[in-house]
Amino acid sequence: MEQITAWINVLNGWVWGPPMLVLILGVGFFLMLGLRLMPLIKLGFGFRMLWRGRVSQGNGDIPPYHALMTVLSATVGTGNIAGVATAIFLGGPGALFWMWCTALVGMATKYAEAVLALHYREVDGKGRHLGGPMYYIKLGLGQKWLWMATAFAVFGVLAGFGIGNTVQANSVAHATQEAFGVPFWITGVVMAVFAGLVLLGGIKRIGDVSAALVPLMAVIYVTGGLVVLALNSDQIMPALELVFTQAFNPTAATGGFAGATVAAAIQYGVARGVFSNEAGLGSAPIAHAAAQSNDPVAQGAVAMTGTFIDTLVICTITGLVILVTGVWDSGATGSALSSQAFETALPGVGSYIVAIGLMLFAYTTTLGWSVYSERCAQYLLGDRAILPFRVFWVLALPIGAIAQLDFIWLVADTLNALMALPNLVALLLLSPVVFRLTRNYFARPRLESSPEEA
Repeated sequence: MEQITAWINVLNGWVWGPPMLVLILGVGFFLMLGLRLMPLIKLGFGFRMLWRGRVSQGNGDIPPYHALMTVLSATVGTGNIAGVATAIFLGGPGALFWMWCTALVGMATKYAEAVLALHYREVDGKGRHLGGPMYYIKLGLGQKWLWMATAFAVFGVLAGFGIGNTVQANSVAHATQEAFGVPFWITGVVMAVFAGLVLLGGIKRIGDVSAALVPLMAVIYVTGGLVVLALNSDQIMPALELVFTQAFNPTAATGGFAGATVAAAIQYGVARGVFSNEAGLGSAPIAHAAAQSNDPVAQGAVAMTGTFIDTLVICTITGLVILVTGVWDSGATGSALSSQAFETALPGVGSYIVAIGLMLFAYTTTLGWSVYSERCAQYLLGDRAILPFRVFWVLALPIGAIAQLDFIWLVADTLNALMALPNLVALLLLSPVVFRLTRNYFARPRLESSPEEA
């Protein structure tokens, strides 16, 4: 087992190392240039499409707004709390700057993924709309690339049971035990029951629950963070100066912080940014393919707002709270560092904000990832895989809550990155389709729309 762990550690170091991070950033930058900065220029348009998408805009299973909430339920998770803190712990304050850069180019990646997901989607025997990397690889690239679609689906199923299921249950179990003294196994059983009730209704019920929970949990966490920033408003500008300065200069050792190079700031900022918003991994387009929309570009615009919300809003608040409270160099890491920051500013309350946020974020992540992995299983094995998959998904939650998951986390994290490889290749090869659809959409008259949407 030690030898296997060592091998996987080596593989993990490669797939989350500089070559992969350069590939993810490079593809995003290429798409942003090919789109002529549209995701940045048309961000307001994206939010208008999101608001309009509260109701059906065409064929599909769930409203466009619910599709984005399903995506956010999976992406807004431990990465926003523990991931940001880990990036700062390993890369220094400058890592936050590189998280922002990842999000900016990631908006183009998310946009392209959703455009292709809606453009290349199928309808199964029960009228469900199926899409995502495995479908736009199969339908857009043809038979000779089918192996790549299959590889993505296999990685998606296996990664989901780790990063989207057992690891999340374990995070919730530890948070509830530390904050409220609840035994691990009780948390696991409760999560299994609530997840089972939602999963029985398929993506429609998951979309409904996500549409209710995601805004609620975001408001609770963001409000808490804004209160902390307001109480430490005099430290915001020094914190931002620290971020920009140390993004390009080594961070000296101080307090419990061991120091970090610029390369470390870039690596951990980009890696944790991708882990948080999942731009380029290929997970989000699986949910966007189910949107009740006939317009790939409009749904792509909705999708790119998700990266903005996840990283440029929620992750930024976490990072600034850690910096303005002065605990970033305390030596703590992960969710413990985020909890310490909130507790420093809001004694007796702050740690509960983080604990509740972590519980809600992790629970909704299990719902969002169940959609991704189920669709991958359905692609591989057909409709007969759906019910057994849901049963296994629910049963895995209590196991994850009580188990030691270091090895599972390592494997799942590696598989999560491996999902990106076939997806990024497909995005590059199909980028002309994305560019053409986008040009045609914004070139045609928008008689029914306001002038700024033209």
